[in-house]
Amino acid sequence: MYSICLRMNLIASMRPYWSVQKNLQGQFRTCCAGHTSDKISTNSSTKLKDGPSLQDFLKYSTEDLRPVEIGEDGTVPYLNEDDVWGGRRKVYFETYGCQMNVSDTEIAWSVLKDSGYQRTESVNDADVILAVTCAIRENAEQKIWTRLQQFRAMKTRRNKSRPLKVGVLGCMAERLKKDLLEREKSVDLIAGPDAYRDLPRLLSLTESGQRAANVVLSLEETYADVMPVRMNAGAPTAFVSIMRGCDNMCSYCIVPFTRGRERSRPIRSILEEVRALSGQGVKEVTLLGQNVNSYRDMSEQQQQLAGSPTNLSAGFGTIYRKKKGGLRFSALLDRVSQVDPEMRIRFVSPHPKDFPDEVLQLIRDRPNICNHLHLPAQSGSSQVLQSMRRNHTREAYLELVQHVKEVIPDVSLSSDFIVGFCGETEDDHNQTLSLARQVRYDNAYLFAYSMRKKTHAYHKLMDDVPAGVKQRRLAELIDVCRKGMAEANAERIGQVHLVLVEGLSKKSPSDLAGRNDGNTKVIIPNMDIPDEVGGQQCSAMKAGDYVAVKITSSTSQVLKGIPLAHTNLQGFPSLTLEGQKAVNISST
Repeated sequence: MYSICLRMNLIASMRPYWSVQKNLQGQFRTCCAGHTSDKISTNSSTKLKDGPSLQDFLKYSTEDLRPVEIGEDGTVPYLNEDDVWGGRRKVYFETYGCQMNVSDTEIAWSVLKDSGYQRTESVNDADVILAVTCAIRENAEQKIWTRLQQFRAMKTRRNKSRPLKVGVLGCMAERLKKDLLEREKSVDLIAGPDAYRDLPRLLSLTESGQRAANVVLSLEETYADVMPVRMNAGAPTAFVSIMRGCDNMCSYCIVPFTRGRERSRPIRSILEEVRALSGQGVKEVTLLGQNVNSYRDMSEQQQQLAGSPTNLSAGFGTIYRKKKGGLRFSALLDRVSQVDPEMRIRFVSPHPKDFPDEVLQLIRDRPNICNHLHLPAQSGSSQVLQSMRRNHTREAYLELVQHVKEVIPDVSLSSDFIVGFCGETEDDHNQTLSLARQVRYDNAYLFAYSMRKKTHAYHKLMDDVPAGVKQRRLAELIDVCRKGMAEANAERIGQVHLVLVEGLSKKSPSDLAGRNDGNTKVIIPNMDIPDEVGGQQCSAMKAGDYVAVKITSSTSQVLKGIPLAHTNLQGFPSLTLEGQKAVNISST
């Protein structure tokens, strides 16, 4: 913007001193400050040599040219508040991908709301459409390309008196900024994950017909001072971002290139947001980060001077030197869990290397920290894990699983797997199947490998597993995981679980849906139940209620049960209902 402002001032300074004769050919030219030049030549170098210099313009400028200074409050002198004011224009958000994108959407909406924009839930009613995108896999990107074509058609049909602006935010904006601008002319605005504060200015530029972009990655941006505005204000659950970026540099992963290096949000800011959510009646908070359990708050001097290195899980390493100092994830988890004893705490997505004993023991000892761990394995083959740069072996992973189950006997485990990675053989694949059978996960997220540009694999490895083989291996792994999940859920029939009601079931308005401590969906009939165990007075269940539920049937994905009574998180472990001791989840 400064260069544009300077250019405009220079043009203004030229006018009194620059004139051109109508008939240029064969004429002399009058230059800045009355200097004369030779006859005009068609040779551009001669023109530049004989023409006025930048110093001429600066010397005779009628305006005072000074460097633009950004104020302490972040304001830019040449931008008025009216320039970036939304003027009650309506913005529609469309969010793709992971929970981090949901959190990013809430941050972006908070920024725009403070700038006078309104939110609409109807795409046809929007003045601005913002797609918060994902770039992890090719399929996710293809969906967005297709959607952008639909937005282009909407822009064409829109009345010119009320133009429609389209923006692409997030990881795809960061990864494909050039392609987006060249390939999809309907896109007016591009903003990377660290540029959401700049959205009002970028949108103001589009009003004059410009296309605006900011995809600069930051080493510091955590949006610590931006209080997210929840997209679903009535929901009993919420996400809280605690860190951004990733330093692990796994060979398949694009995240370090779309979201940058790891940086953690100050703990005081996180606690402030969690307290606010508790005051709004939220009953479950999920702490978010690309590598959430490597959290390290370096915001205070005494924390920066602490010299102890980060503790890792036994048998796990890193591609970087061990980090020293800072408040670690265990300290954050401890303090967050104390904000509200009746608020459940979850966290995603962790790396298995960052589960030292102090974290596991805290999960075991705090009733409101859910006994559910996500342990991404990615592969069951040590050879493939080495190619992925995961810095651990199959054996180290299985030892961690065993240790976790010893410390937290009723733990529920989920995982991520990638099949068909570069160089994966049938033996490697069979090792992945055997690991999935051995651990028997309660849930798993399974994907066929999709090579991403910029990654280590893109530059150093070959995507040599045929697409048909990838799909066959994926189907085999899905089958193994579903069988394990079905077996684990069947063992829970007859048990009594604590369930947080989230709302009506999507499949039946006569049922309610919620989740147990292990993050398994539980379906119950919508009915009045006793207000307390053994009580006579009954009341309806609603979103945000804790309910004791006796499990009566199951599938690989869902538990079904009968609600017995209203209860609370702290009192539930001591309940005995119908002769059945209440349990958070079954032993695995």
